[in-house]
Amino acid sequence: MNLSETAFLTEIGGGQYRLRWFTPVEEVDLCGHATLASAHVLWQTGVAHQYAQLHFHTLSGILTAKRMDSSIELNFPVETPSPCDAPAQLIAALHGLQPVTIYKNRLDYIAELPSETAVRDLRPDFLQIKQLPARGLVVTSRSDTEDFDFVARCFFSPVGLDEDLVTGSAHCGLAPYWKDRLGKSSFRAAQVSSRGGTLHLQLTGDRVLIRGQAVIVVKGLLLK
Repeated sequence: MNLSETAFLTEIGGGQYRLRWFTPVEEVDLCGHATLASAHVLWQTGVAHQYAQLHFHTLSGILTAKRMDSSIELNFPVETPSPCDAPAQLIAALHGLQPVTIYKNRLDYIAELPSETAVRDLRPDFLQIKQLPARGLVVTSRSDTEDFDFVARCFFSPVGLDEDLVTGSAHCGLAPYWKDRLGKSSFRAAQVSSRGGTLHLQLTGDRVLIRGQAVIVVKGLLLK
């Protein structure tokens, strides 16, 4: 489909579905916005309208989507990052910009940059990012405004996406990272890509609740 991720659903019954996500080049273990879109489509088309909560069976376990008044709340696993040494490719990708910290979880490298301006202005070397032994690189910083707690951008060249626009799964690592720095467990985050998006996050034990909205913009028919 040539989108960041395309979701494929198989009905199990009783509001439960098998769910897989694919980038243009490979399958991925966890994806937020395609899960949000899946729930939205199932509800808006009436296929699962009778269920206020949907259960998705995925490579990352069972994920749920709850229908709220004006949004959808996803229940995802926390992907806790730990400090690590910076690979040479990561430093090269940042064109010499020195990160404040470098962390890594099972999915991504996370680099905190000195400022929101540094995050917004970054023009990374995607060929270097493509060589990282991870799904990709997430750069983040505290927000310059009181509207948000932190900002981020996500570069996933190793799986065929130079920059993802809004990435729920990356915030499964960003939420615990910023909890330790900001001393709180509820966040309003901004992904400052070219399209951008806002995420509402709540850490609850080993889960992170991600709240967002979706809109159907196109409908089509796949022919065999």
